[in-house]
Amino acid sequence: MAPGNQPILSSVPLQILFYLNKWYFAAFYLAEILMFIYKGILLPYPTNNLVLDLVLLVLFFALENLRIFYGEKGNLCERPLSASLSVFTLLPCAALAVYYLLLQTFVLRLEFLLNAVLLCFYCTEFILGVVTLSMFSRSRVY
Repeated sequence: MAPGNQPILSSVPLQILFYLNKWYFAAFYLAEILMFIYKGILLPYPTNNLVLDLVLLVLFFALENLRIFYGEKGNLCERPLSASLSVFTLLPCAALAVYYLLLQTFVLRLEFLLNAVLLCFYCTEFILGVVTLSMFSRSRVY
Protein backbone atom coordinates (compact mmCIF):
# COMPACT_ATOMS: atom_id res chain seq x y z
CA MET A 1 0.00 0.00 0.00
CA ALA A 2 1.15 3.48 -0.84
CA PRO A 3 1.16 6.30 1.72
CA GLY A 4 -2.37 7.22 2.62
CA ASN A 5 -3.60 3.62 2.21
CA GLN A 6 -3.99 3.94 -1.55
CA PRO A 7 -3.04 0.96 -3.69
CA ILE A 8 -0.31 1.32 -6.29
CA LEU A 9 -1.97 1.11 -9.70
CA SER A 10 1.07 1.47 -11.97
CA SER A 11 1.58 -1.47 -14.28
CA VAL A 12 5.00 -3.07 -13.95
CA PRO A 13 4.66 -5.12 -17.17
CA LEU A 14 3.74 -1.97 -19.09
CA GLN A 15 6.72 -0.11 -17.65
CA ILE A 16 9.05 -2.98 -18.59
CA LEU A 17 7.57 -2.96 -22.09
CA PHE A 18 8.18 0.78 -22.42
CA TYR A 19 11.78 0.29 -21.34
CA LEU A 20 12.35 -2.56 -23.81
CA ASN A 21 10.56 -0.66 -26.56
CA LYS A 22 12.88 2.33 -26.05
CA TRP A 23 15.93 0.18 -26.72
CA TYR A 24 14.29 -1.76 -29.52
CA PHE A 25 13.16 1.40 -31.28
CA ALA A 26 16.67 2.87 -31.04
CA ALA A 27 18.07 -0.23 -32.75
CA PHE A 28 15.17 -0.22 -35.23
CA TYR A 29 15.76 3.43 -36.12
CA LEU A 30 19.47 2.93 -36.63
CA ALA A 31 18.82 -0.15 -38.79
CA GLU A 32 16.24 1.77 -40.86
CA ILE A 33 18.67 4.62 -41.50
CA LEU A 34 21.36 2.16 -42.58
CA MET A 35 18.90 0.32 -44.82
CA PHE A 36 17.82 3.60 -46.43
CA ILE A 37 21.46 4.36 -47.17
CA TYR A 38 21.79 0.88 -48.68
CA LYS A 39 18.59 1.25 -50.73
CA GLY A 40 19.48 4.75 -51.84
CA ILE A 41 22.86 3.65 -53.16
CA LEU A 42 22.14 0.23 -54.65
CA LEU A 43 18.47 0.25 -55.65
CA PRO A 44 16.73 2.45 -58.22
CA TYR A 45 14.92 4.36 -55.49
CA PRO A 46 13.01 7.41 -56.83
CA THR A 47 14.25 10.56 -55.10
CA ASN A 48 10.76 11.77 -54.17
CA ASN A 49 9.90 8.46 -52.55
CA LEU A 50 13.20 8.36 -50.67
CA VAL A 51 12.62 11.86 -49.31
CA LEU A 52 9.05 10.96 -48.29
CA ASP A 53 10.21 7.80 -46.52
CA LEU A 54 12.95 9.68 -44.66
CA VAL A 55 10.57 12.48 -43.60
CA LEU A 56 8.12 9.86 -42.33
CA LEU A 57 10.97 8.18 -40.45
CA VAL A 58 11.80 11.45 -38.68
CA LEU A 59 8.10 11.90 -37.84
CA PHE A 60 8.01 8.30 -36.60
CA PHE A 61 10.98 9.03 -34.32
CA ALA A 62 9.29 12.11 -32.83
CA LEU A 63 5.94 10.37 -32.30
CA GLU A 64 7.54 7.30 -30.75
CA ASN A 65 9.59 9.34 -28.29
CA LEU A 66 6.52 11.38 -27.35
CA ARG A 67 4.46 8.21 -26.91
CA ILE A 68 7.02 6.48 -24.70
CA PHE A 69 7.62 9.63 -22.62
CA TYR A 70 3.93 10.16 -21.90
CA GLY A 71 3.36 6.46 -21.38
CA GLU A 72 6.13 6.11 -18.81
CA LYS A 73 5.16 9.27 -16.94
CA GLY A 74 1.45 8.48 -17.08
CA ASN A 75 2.04 4.98 -15.78
CA LEU A 76 4.46 5.92 -13.00
CA CYS A 77 2.48 8.97 -11.82
CA GLU A 78 -0.87 7.22 -12.37
CA ARG A 79 -2.13 10.03 -14.59
CA PRO A 80 -4.97 8.93 -16.87
CA LEU A 81 -4.54 11.87 -19.25
CA SER A 82 -0.86 11.15 -19.97
CA ALA A 83 -1.49 7.42 -20.24
CA SER A 84 -4.42 7.95 -22.63
CA LEU A 85 -2.31 10.33 -24.73
CA SER A 86 0.25 7.56 -25.01
CA VAL A 87 -2.40 5.05 -26.09
CA PHE A 88 -3.82 7.44 -28.69
CA THR A 89 -0.34 8.26 -30.03
CA LEU A 90 0.14 4.53 -30.47
CA LEU A 91 -2.31 4.55 -33.40
CA PRO A 92 -0.26 6.80 -35.75
CA CYS A 93 2.91 4.96 -34.67
CA ALA A 94 1.30 1.65 -35.62
CA ALA A 95 0.16 3.14 -38.93
CA LEU A 96 3.72 4.23 -39.67
CA ALA A 97 5.02 0.76 -38.74
CA VAL A 98 2.50 -0.77 -41.16
CA TYR A 99 3.63 1.69 -43.82
CA TYR A 100 7.25 0.61 -43.39
CA LEU A 101 6.13 -3.02 -43.24
CA LEU A 102 4.09 -3.06 -46.45
CA LEU A 103 3.77 0.21 -48.33
CA GLN A 104 7.19 1.76 -48.88
CA THR A 105 8.80 1.52 -52.30
CA PHE A 106 11.29 -1.25 -51.46
CA VAL A 107 10.81 -3.46 -48.41
CA LEU A 108 13.75 -5.60 -47.37
CA ARG A 109 13.24 -8.83 -45.44
CA LEU A 110 15.05 -7.37 -42.45
CA GLU A 111 12.67 -4.39 -42.48
CA PHE A 112 9.72 -6.73 -42.64
CA LEU A 113 10.99 -8.65 -39.61
CA LEU A 114 11.87 -5.54 -37.59
CA ASN A 115 8.48 -3.94 -38.25
CA ALA A 116 6.62 -7.14 -37.42
CA VAL A 117 8.36 -7.29 -34.03
CA LEU A 118 7.60 -3.60 -33.47
CA LEU A 119 3.92 -4.23 -34.20
CA CYS A 120 3.94 -7.06 -31.64
CA PHE A 121 5.29 -4.58 -29.09
CA TYR A 122 2.53 -2.15 -30.05
CA CYS A 123 -0.25 -4.72 -29.71
CA THR A 124 0.95 -5.76 -26.28
CA GLU A 125 1.40 -2.15 -25.15
CA PHE A 126 -2.06 -1.26 -26.42
CA ILE A 127 -3.70 -4.06 -24.43
CA LEU A 128 -1.72 -3.31 -21.27
CA GLY A 129 -2.27 0.44 -21.72
CA VAL A 130 -6.04 0.06 -21.97
CA VAL A 131 -6.11 -2.22 -18.92
CA THR A 132 -3.96 0.22 -16.95
CA LEU A 133 -6.15 3.13 -18.02
CA SER A 134 -9.24 1.31 -16.85
CA MET A 135 -7.57 0.68 -13.48
CA PHE A 136 -6.67 4.37 -13.18
CA SER A 137 -10.18 5.44 -14.12
CA ARG A 138 -11.90 3.04 -11.72
CA SER A 139 -9.83 4.18 -8.76
CA ARG A 140 -10.38 7.92 -9.28
CA VAL A 141 -13.28 9.52 -7.46
CA TYR A 142 -13.71 13.17 -8.38
